[in-house]
Amino acid sequence: MHDGFASADDRATFIAALPKAELHLHIEGSLEPELMFELAQRNNVAIPFANVEEVRAAYAFSNLQDFLDIYYQGMGVLHTEQDFFDLTTAYLARAHADAVRHVEIFFDPQGHTERGIAFATVVLGITRALDDALARYDITSKLIMCFLRHLSEAEAEATLDQALPYLGRIDGVGLDSSEVGHPPSKFERVFARARSLDLKIVAHAGEEGPPAYVYEALDLLKVDRIDHGNRSLEDPALVARLAAAGMTLTVCPLSNLKLCVVDDMAAHPLKIMLGARLRATVNSDDPSYFGGYVNANYQAVADALDLSKAELLTLARNSFTGSFLDDAAKAKQLATIDAYTQR
Repeated sequence: MHDGFASADDRATFIAALPKAELHLHIEGSLEPELMFELAQRNNVAIPFANVEEVRAAYAFSNLQDFLDIYYQGMGVLHTEQDFFDLTTAYLARAHADAVRHVEIFFDPQGHTERGIAFATVVLGITRALDDALARYDITSKLIMCFLRHLSEAEAEATLDQALPYLGRIDGVGLDSSEVGHPPSKFERVFARARSLDLKIVAHAGEEGPPAYVYEALDLLKVDRIDHGNRSLEDPALVARLAAAGMTLTVCPLSNLKLCVVDDMAAHPLKIMLGARLRATVNSDDPSYFGGYVNANYQAVADALDLSKAELLTLARNSFTGSFLDDAAKAKQLATIDAYTQR
């Protein structure tokens, strides 16, 4: 151990209470098997699992598409505003326990509206939980609506139409689901419209897709942030551009391991990203499916890469600097990290 840590336990203690933001979290991906069962019973939804252990066994997928298949299946138990409130509340309690001070969460309205669930039901349940967490934990939040990239741009346009009455509560739009074969360019027009509505722009790029998809996200979608971005490292010119622009990458270590984006956490590129002065952050993506919430992600990658105190502090600072908070709120949160280091 080095740089202020006497032991692995010392580093774990430091991570546990380190103030941080989470910028890459799919709220539907925080659906724990226990809540899935509870909601299936509440809503009389048949699910093909006899017990929680069978659900956990089904999480033994090895690629993005296998994961998405069970992800959409699990989503089917969410029906009422209370369901979305309960889902979001459960995540926020775990975030609070991990010293998360600010969250920017994704939701997938198309995964619900195509099942006959009203757009309002989804948004009102989630935002009521976000409001509750602000009052209960002083956790601030932003809400990002994602378009499913395996569907058409016309369907994304229709979803943006549905969102118009709720733009007071929606802060940005993103792009998720199956990456390969669905480049950002497919959605250039709907993202231009979203920008004209003063929404922040993010997109999953360079997780399974090539560096070319990261260029498209930058040049065609004009993103404010890149979600994942791992494969950017294959292109030195792209790395230099991202570093010079101060572009935030929302990296998800346990997700990368579970989906075989990396085959070993010791081979994770996070330390290389930091060395290249990329504004990398650590996030949990779909924590109930990928084996851990944000502190578990910090812990796994810190242990595997022997991250120093300085590197962990950089990751935490990046999470606030890369957020969509205003400058005053960012400064307030960064001050909490400064105070933490002086304890």
